[in-house]
Amino acid sequence: MRLHINIDHVATVREARRTDEPDPVRAAVLAELGGADGITVHLREDRRHIQDRDVRLLMQTVRTAVNLELAAEPGMVAIACELVPMAVTLVPERREEITTEGGLDLVHAATRDRVSAAITRLRAVGIRTSLFVSADEATLETAAALGADAVELHTGGWARTWRGAHIGDRQRARAELAALRAGAALARAKGIAVHAGHGLTYENVAAVAALEAIEELNIGHSVISRAVLVGMERAVAEMKATILRARTGARVEP
Repeated sequence: MRLHINIDHVATVREARRTDEPDPVRAAVLAELGGADGITVHLREDRRHIQDRDVRLLMQTVRTAVNLELAAEPGMVAIACELVPMAVTLVPERREEITTEGGLDLVHAATRDRVSAAITRLRAVGIRTSLFVSADEATLETAAALGADAVELHTGGWARTWRGAHIGDRQRARAELAALRAGAALARAKGIAVHAGHGLTYENVAAVAALEAIEELNIGHSVISRAVLVGMERAVAEMKATILRARTGARVEP
């Protein structure tokens, strides 16, 4: 299983003071030294954390792979087509949200059309495309029909309910995990690569990492939070070790 580290929140700390540190580009170097298989950044339209300068420098310095998260808007897609990262993950985006709150609404015709146009432009310049989506059947069927190379399953529902499983409320957590398992299997059957992310932490990642159909996790906030205390290399190495232990067959059901 690949582990991509999202370094957005290194930039969040920097932008709190509108200064030049901490530098997410330097953080990416340390993440790779800690064992990251790729670096993920979300270049938002409001530029609340990652800036254009960051993405351009990451394209020059990252030795693994850059996964660029973007809204499926023409201006943002144009930036990706200029820089040509290894992959672009198309995500929903609202100015008022604190972080991305859900997957793309591919049932909505306008969203579907924007995503389809973005995929066409990105694939034309050789960029691998992924869609950040919920694990429901209709959405995954649409993602396959649109020709996406991969889907990233939104794990926020699992992240929200996981803790409840440890105080006796196991039913909701099990339902969320079952949905991820079924969605991952469906996407894999459709020939789409399966990634996952959102709200994953050192405590709740194991159950998701153990799902065999998932081949890549994108994790940011929890790793950056730990890195404040123990350093980026160690924080990444600990997360990767946790994931690999789960992948070897340890019992991780809630």
